[in-house]
Amino acid sequence: MTFGPPPAGFDGPASPQPPAWTAPSPVERALYEAKTRGDWAAYYETLASVELYMELRPDKADVFESVYPLFHRDPRTGGEWLHLYTTGMLPPPAPDHRFEWAGLNWFATASWATRRNPPTLVINPGTPCEAVLPPLPPHNAAWTQAAARAGTPRFKMCLRALHVGGALHGPVAHGLALGALLSVTNGEYWNTMAHHGEGYQSERQRLDEWWGVTSRQDWLERVHQLLATEQRSSVWEFALDLRHTIARDFGGHVDTGYWKQAVAKVLRARAEPHTVLTEDGVTTVEPRPADEVASQIEGVHRLIGRITRYEARMRADGLLGEGRYVTSVDAWDLGRAPNMARWGLAARFGSLDEAESAVRAASALAARSYRSWQDFSAAYALGRCLHFDDEEFGKWYEEMVAAHHILTQDPGSPWRNIPFKEPSP
Repeated sequence: MTFGPPPAGFDGPASPQPPAWTAPSPVERALYEAKTRGDWAAYYETLASVELYMELRPDKADVFESVYPLFHRDPRTGGEWLHLYTTGMLPPPAPDHRFEWAGLNWFATASWATRRNPPTLVINPGTPCEAVLPPLPPHNAAWTQAAARAGTPRFKMCLRALHVGGALHGPVAHGLALGALLSVTNGEYWNTMAHHGEGYQSERQRLDEWWGVTSRQDWLERVHQLLATEQRSSVWEFALDLRHTIARDFGGHVDTGYWKQAVAKVLRARAEPHTVLTEDGVTTVEPRPADEVASQIEGVHRLIGRITRYEARMRADGLLGEGRYVTSVDAWDLGRAPNMARWGLAARFGSLDEAESAVRAASALAARSYRSWQDFSAAYALGRCLHFDDEEFGKWYEEMVAAHHILTQDPGSPWRNIPFKEPSP
């Protein structure tokens, strides 16, 4: 197959070609370089391997049964144009402009692509890496074949970042880096504050399915709960905080048996009759039944067993340093809070300012609770596994190990370029 530039009549709007251009990410750089040297095979192969975002018709954006792209009209020919954007070229989220993504193969096989006069695809219009894909045979053979070979892009377990238009330093970047374990796991750009994610419809569906968020108020409540660390289990935090207190008071390793004894002592003491000060004054709390207390103690003892086994495995897999232990699972909420902020922005439940404020708050809270990215990562992984994994050491655990090693070893990782705590003056 001979590849070449789009034929005459499909060149689209003229784009300036500056001698030097800083691309937002490796994707746009690869497109630009391929276009500059006339290597359309490479251009199409790159294009077919990434997400391409289309703007949705405003009146059909909330029709979730299908996707209705917003087509543009070519003033010269009257033909239809469909503008497609790679992630680095997307405009910031705005209430009246909503986008959804698909792979190039989807655009090549969509129902409207097979009609007599299909729309012309314009890639990143008005930019140095712009190109126009001819819609009709035989001129479309090169890009449609590249699309068929690539299928649907699936990014998993990789570090992706915007070098232009993304946060790289400062509190916002630090906050976004808290969510990088999940960003790497899902193959999303970790530092896109102006976030479109998987697209407007997909983000709304994700929030509904995983979080029960279907409105702005739901989203605001979830963000608040995560920043207040109200989504992680208070029982987990009780057990870990008690061990941390013992270690701090006695200066070192806490024997598991002694930890369990301390749990039993504290829970029995709490079950005794006592008085508490409430808004209504001093209230007497009645004693709890002995069998109920015994059942609670047994449950926390089982939890301690799970925690110690997870920690032993994390030390073996390099998530925890030798002799280290998890002091709190607040990271499980604080690491999800920046992602919840971005998801809500992509779903148009909140504004960019609101999302950025939440990311900054997560940054400050995490810096007060943990000493390093390593400590934060282990705490996040433990919370995730206690919630999902049930000691299977399966996908929920394995993903954290893989993402942790990428973030601690990749030279471009935010964990290697952003201090977890700012040095003291």
